[in-house]
Amino acid sequence: MLAAVPLVAGLMGPALVGATPTHQRERQPDRPAAATHPRAARSEVVEHVAARGSADHRRVLDYWTPQRMAAALPIDMLDIVTDGGGLVSGLTGKAGLGVAPDLSGATTKVAPSRRHQASRPQQQTAGSRWTTGGAVTRTTGRVFLTVAGTDFVCSASTVRSANRDVVVTAGHCVKDGTGQWADNWTFVPGYREGGGQPYGQYPARRMFVAAPWSRAADDSYDVGMVALATSGGRHVADVVGAQEISFDAPRGGQAFGFGYPADPPYNGEHLVYCAGPLRDDPHGETHDQGLGCDMTAGSSGGPWLSGFDLGTGRGTVTSVSSFKYSDDRRTMYGPYFSGSAKALFTAAERA
Repeated sequence: MLAAVPLVAGLMGPALVGATPTHQRERQPDRPAAATHPRAARSEVVEHVAARGSADHRRVLDYWTPQRMAAALPIDMLDIVTDGGGLVSGLTGKAGLGVAPDLSGATTKVAPSRRHQASRPQQQTAGSRWTTGGAVTRTTGRVFLTVAGTDFVCSASTVRSANRDVVVTAGHCVKDGTGQWADNWTFVPGYREGGGQPYGQYPARRMFVAAPWSRAADDSYDVGMVALATSGGRHVADVVGAQEISFDAPRGGQAFGFGYPADPPYNGEHLVYCAGPLRDDPHGETHDQGLGCDMTAGSSGGPWLSGFDLGTGRGTVTSVSSFKYSDDRRTMYGPYFSGSAKALFTAAERA
């Protein structure tokens, strides 16, 4: 859900190469802070039943034809096709799933940067194709969803859970802040160029976001957990494996962020990663941490892995891609996984 110049973040993006460029949800650096510290906030869980049985699952699978997946719109088109009531309408008077326009009156697009293709993984990069293989190529995938009748894309990752069905993503990839829940939500792990689905497709059964996200689109709580249906009778973790997940981890350190950015210079067809040290939000508006990263719309909800092993492609998910500030397109921010995120995870793995 990344938009033009400010901070509101959401990196949903087009699945269609050549579509009108969109941006991650961005945020204005001078927007008054409304965040409550995650440790102090009540960890209420807001739940949505996405599908009630096999008929609903089949409806979602049938909905996502190759043509619909390819034609998913840029997220910044949402304000044109919806009637308001969502995250952006509360901030700027426009509707949108985490899309914030440039409040100066002009829309500034992210300047294309050179797309890196490193043959060997790097400990620090602002955005490179992941070509090394390993577990992360299976556990990370693309999310396809519908909001107010319009189709969008995000990223997500499987995480180890008791029911073997849980994926973690951004809250704005599940619910439009105070607005609507996403419909037709499905996860394609290990997505491959040209719409390849080597491990199947897994519709959502139940969705979970934190109350501060649902009530006020608080960016410190931009986390979503989703319990998936099985595919061919098999749980997603049994098919592709799962990354570990951790809460209240030490702040700072090194992280690797993964996702499927769809805006130029990317096209949504490849797994991309950023790597480097984490730092606190310099504006103090959120309790998020920042990672040097030029990934664009479509990477929203992609996992941030700490303790990442370059050889095996395994690590521990401690955040997800959420937003960028308009005056710093080179830094992605992700929510700190505290007790609130743990409550979401616990609810999802019991679903």
